Amino acid sequence: MKTQQEMNSIVTLTADGVREVEGSPLWNDDLRPTTIEEHNWRGYHFAALWIGMCICIPTYMLASGLIALGMNWWQAIGTIFLGNLIVMVPILLNAHAGTKFGIPYPVFARLWFGSRGAHIPALARAIVAAGWFGINAWFGGTALDALIHSFWSGWQAVPMHTGIVFILFWGLNMYIAYRGPQAIKKLGAFSAPILAVLAVALLIWAGVKAGGFGPMLSAPSKFNTTGEFMQVFWPALTGIIAFWATLALNIPDFCRYAVSQKSQARAQILSMPLTMALFSFIGVAVTSATVVIFGEPIWDPVVLLTKFPPIVVLIGAIGIVLASVTINIGANIVAPARAISNLWPRRITFGMGAVITGLVAITMQPWYILENFGNYIFGWLGTYGALLGPIDGIAIADYWLVRKCRMHLTELYKTDGHYSYRGGFNWSGVYALIIGLAASLIGLVIPGLGFLWENAWTVGLVVSMLVYWWMMRGDQSLLGEEEYARITAQN
Repeated sequence: MKTQQEMNSIVTLTADGVREVEGSPLWNDDLRPTTIEEHNWRGYHFAALWIGMCICIPTYMLASGLIALGMNWWQAIGTIFLGNLIVMVPILLNAHAGTKFGIPYPVFARLWFGSRGAHIPALARAIVAAGWFGINAWFGGTALDALIHSFWSGWQAVPMHTGIVFILFWGLNMYIAYRGPQAIKKLGAFSAPILAVLAVALLIWAGVKAGGFGPMLSAPSKFNTTGEFMQVFWPALTGIIAFWATLALNIPDFCRYAVSQKSQARAQILSMPLTMALFSFIGVAVTSATVVIFGEPIWDPVVLLTKFPPIVVLIGAIGIVLASVTINIGANIVAPARAISNLWPRRITFGMGAVITGLVAITMQPWYILENFGNYIFGWLGTYGALLGPIDGIAIADYWLVRKCRMHLTELYKTDGHYSYRGGFNWSGVYALIIGLAASLIGLVIPGLGFLWENAWTVGLVVSMLVYWWMMRGDQSLLGEEEYARITAQN
């Protein structure tokens, strides 16, 4: 029986396939494969999604963290650009699976960890996303708090004023997220051009006002030797990679709506690395200009904005809200909401998962993570990079090396199907994750092997990829070409 059909390299369930699994406890409307009609995201939507997510306060201040650690401006921007080029590779590799088979990340994870074991990588991604959600909500809330104060000096006398704005901003994020992925598509298409125009306008203002970009662009590196630079470069590069290592895992959540492989791949390659590098440069250049204009470097765009007339402050506030909401909803809600929905598909909807994510985010105390750049780059980014790198490696090895881009869609929704393995767990995935994580952790405990932890994402990815590939060779869940052709109608 043909349970799935392939048309223009996109696989969807047939009517027989839907009837076979729609009553399964692993099926709901948020986790099912997309229909051919739902493959309606074009290249512009993916470019807009990335531009909207990249133009945000964390990106603006990312280069400043590297400069504070001793880099000059071009070393910082080069590190950011290189890190994003590297992470684009797993993004595109995992995006292929989402586009071809129309499945979200938690369902994709059932392939490598089993129907029950999929909760391990899904919840790992969810916890990181919840942390990021809290960070961006705190960024947005404190930004609005400062902007309100610039209009009304008595605002700071209001008890718990920062907490009030933070909760209100958190609530706005929750409202939009509850409406689902199609609302995210519309938000990205709306906000991306506005944010791009505001970013360029800020750069032009700084250049004209300062007559150039000031002394910071001519400031030398603080490192005297290549060795000194490398001691900061490698962990910083891991941190930059980790910045979007989250999306490298759950990019299928978005690409499952793509009209074609070509459109999503081309749009992502052209939009993400360049936007990250250019907006980070804008942050450095504008800050450099503030030394000339105001006599001191102003890294925080919110503090800078308060120096402008009220009408500009209002426009800037709108931009900050758009930027913070766009990245928060796009990057930090979809994955955990689906992961939580996957815990109990017949009862928990995407909207309920989004609300639970927001509540978890508050408990993770984002104000502490942002207390200093050490916590942010080496603590937060570096640590979760070590966790997500092995999962990225397992996902890539499973889809490309082990399964050769073939899967049986209906079996993903069966509690006793091919992808349930033993008791719902694929122990090859579990062991590969543990070994990949242990490989980088060795760098924390053995003198002389610190480079393993400094490159934790890369080390974990490569080690787990190789271990998983070796352990899964010849697994009974693999589909051969003949069996794939037997269940797949070609249109």
